[in-house]
Amino acid sequence: MRYKKHIFICTNLRPPEHPKGSCGQKGSESLRDKFKNKIAELGLNHIARVDSAGCLDACGYGISIVIYPEGIWYGDVKEEDIDKIINGHLLEGRVIEELLIKNERFKPEIMLNLEIEPLKNDRKQLSE
Repeated sequence: MRYKKHIFICTNLRPPEHPKGSCGQKGSESLRDKFKNKIAELGLNHIARVDSAGCLDACGYGISIVIYPEGIWYGDVKEEDIDKIINGHLLEGRVIEELLIKNERFKPEIMLNLEIEPLKNDRKQLSE
């Protein structure tokens, strides 16, 4: 596997009058760019990949992202959450519970029982 983590950020853009709205209307492209820049700045861009996603069918939950391989879904993600996700989820291997999409379709009770492989050891190897 080339990357250990994939962070997909919904950048779907619907017409402004669409009843579901869209993550693109909420600034997800800017969030994606800032996420990518932070990952690169920390030297994680060889083991974690930030990508745009089309519709993740979660636009009603604010800007939505999903992180694989765990399949953890975060909603209403804002710029100030980037460090929290990188430090907590990616580097320390813990779910950021307050950002989880709390809807049965996203199976939060299953997500909370997963072990997340932290990247902190990989980060150390990159800097050596």
